[in-house]
Amino acid sequence: MSELRIGILGAARIAPAAVVRPARQIEGVTVAAVAARDPSRAEAFAARHGIATVHRDYAALVADPDLDVIYNPLPNGLHGRWTVAALEAGKHVLCEKPFTANRAEAEQVAAVAQGGGQVVAEAFHYRYHPLARRLREVVAGGELGRIHHVEASICFPLPRFDDIRYRLDLAGGALMDAGCYAVHMLRLVGMAEPEVVSARAQLRSPGVDRALRADLRFPDGPTGRLVCSMWSRSLLRLSVRVSGDRGELRVFNPLAPQFPHRMTVRTADGHRVEHFARRSTYTYQLEAFRDAVEHGAPLLTPPADSIANMTVIDALYRAAGLEPRQPST
Repeated sequence: MSELRIGILGAARIAPAAVVRPARQIEGVTVAAVAARDPSRAEAFAARHGIATVHRDYAALVADPDLDVIYNPLPNGLHGRWTVAALEAGKHVLCEKPFTANRAEAEQVAAVAQGGGQVVAEAFHYRYHPLARRLREVVAGGELGRIHHVEASICFPLPRFDDIRYRLDLAGGALMDAGCYAVHMLRLVGMAEPEVVSARAQLRSPGVDRALRADLRFPDGPTGRLVCSMWSRSLLRLSVRVSGDRGELRVFNPLAPQFPHRMTVRTADGHRVEHFARRSTYTYQLEAFRDAVEHGAPLLTPPADSIANMTVIDALYRAAGLEPRQPST
C-alpha cells in the first residue's frame, strides 16, 4: 500500500489532534475525506485542515472506495454501529475510546473484525507513548517488589453540561469519558484483570455520572482504586500510583506526556525522576496503526483488549447502582 488514506466520521474537536496533525508527520498517511451530520461543518472543517473530499453523510464516507481507514470519533453510543459499517465496507478502523457502549457490543464488533480480517484499534493513545511502555517495564521488572496497591485518577473539569458527554442516550458519563482511561491504566499496571469490589457515583442527571470512585481487587491480592470525574471537587488529577513491598512509582500526567509530566520511582536504593519524549501520543498511535495495516505489526489496543476494558466498565456501573450504557438508536 503506497498511501494510507483516512476518512473522518464527524467534524469532531478531537480529530485535528488525533489524526489530522499526526498524519502530516507520518510518511504514507493522508487524511483524505470527512463527513458530518451538518454538511456546512464538514465543509468548514475540510477547508480549515486542507482535506480534499467532503461527503454528504457518514454512509457515503464509509462507502468511499478510495479510503483505506475510517477514524471514528463519533459519540460513544454510535461507535459500535459505525465501526461495524466501516468494517463491512472493507475498511480498517481506528475508533475513539470507549470502543463501544458496553461489553456485549464490543464482542459484536470484535466478531465482525475477525471475520473480515481488518485492523481495528481503540484509540487509547497514551498506551503507545514510551512513558506507558516504561511504566509497564518498571512494574513487571520487579523493582518495586510484590505489588500490593495500584491507583489511577483521571479528573478534569467539564462544566458545559449540555455537552454530549453528559447525554445518557449517547452513552455518556464520566466513567465512559475519563474513567475508561483510568480503567485501562489500572489494567496496565495491575498486570491482570481486576474484580470490582465497590463503586460510588455522583450524578449530573438520572443515570449519568459526573464522577465515580471505586475499589478493585486483582488476582493474587493487590488492591486498586479508581477516581474519575468531569465535574467534582477533584478538578484536575491525572496520575497513576503503584505501591510494592520494595518501593513506589508515581506518574503525573500519564495521559498526555507530550505536555509536562513526571515519573518518580522510590525504593530503598533511593529515588529517581524520569522524563520522556515530548512527541505527541497521537503521532505514536497513528504510526503504530499504519504499521499494523501495512506490515501486520501487533497493536497494543486490539478488540480483545477493548472487550476486557468494557467488562470492567460494565461492572463498575452495576456496582454503583447504574445500568451499563446502551448503543444509541
